[in-house]
Amino acid sequence: MNHMWEQIRDWALVGGLLLVSVGVLLAANEPMIRGLRARSLELTSSVESVFSGIGRYVRALEENETLRTQNIELSNRVALMRASQAENERLLSLLSLQDSTSYELIAAQVSSKDITRERNTFILNVGSEDGIEVDMAVIDSRGVIGKVMLVSTHYSKVMTYLNADFFAPVMVYPSNSDGIISWNGGRFDRLILNHIVLSAEINVGDPVVTSGQSAVFQKGYPIGVVDSVFAESGLSTWTIYVTPSAPLDDASHVFVVKTRPEPELKTLLP
Repeated sequence: MNHMWEQIRDWALVGGLLLVSVGVLLAANEPMIRGLRARSLELTSSVESVFSGIGRYVRALEENETLRTQNIELSNRVALMRASQAENERLLSLLSLQDSTSYELIAAQVSSKDITRERNTFILNVGSEDGIEVDMAVIDSRGVIGKVMLVSTHYSKVMTYLNADFFAPVMVYPSNSDGIISWNGGRFDRLILNHIVLSAEINVGDPVVTSGQSAVFQKGYPIGVVDSVFAESGLSTWTIYVTPSAPLDDASHVFVVKTRPEPELKTLLP
């Protein structure tokens, strides 16, 4: 008997549920049933609304993530476009410089930089095979970068102006005052200008260029602008700081001025 009941139990349960369902349908017009149906619909609508809100929230998160990714990609593209535009402008200015100067210029690319020490240097991708010699001036469209200090067949090493051993004769306009520019190993964004007497009229913003009184640098290459000028007690000369015209951190393409320094002149100059 028990074995037979176990075989028909599931069918009996299904049949009972069907009878209940038929009874509910037959009584569907009763007021109580209608009320229950209304409450059921309200409850179902509330639950559906909650799950619908959760779905919208999840979709909004996914859309925000997609928009954030697209925004990053667009920002990267804009940054690359701006960098390319700046590089194009730099190259165009170099071409203009090459067309405007009377000296032969050798175009070079900066292969590596060491600009974190007291003797900061560049390595250029041109050497003796390209006509490079020691003590040739190195410039870009903005001004002086330094001078060649070592040369190999295909590469050359440049002593930048941010080097404790660098100095160059310069002139301050419009007073035409002569002095010596150098770097004291301090800040990387300014040079020091020495030997200009207090009687000279020097003002902040005055341009500083090479004076030509050098075996390396010809006259008129920009060095920078006067950043500050003041008199120190007990000195007969101004203390002058100069902001360089050609920052080294973004220098990538330069020119080597192909003029051979006069050996005899080099022996006479300090």
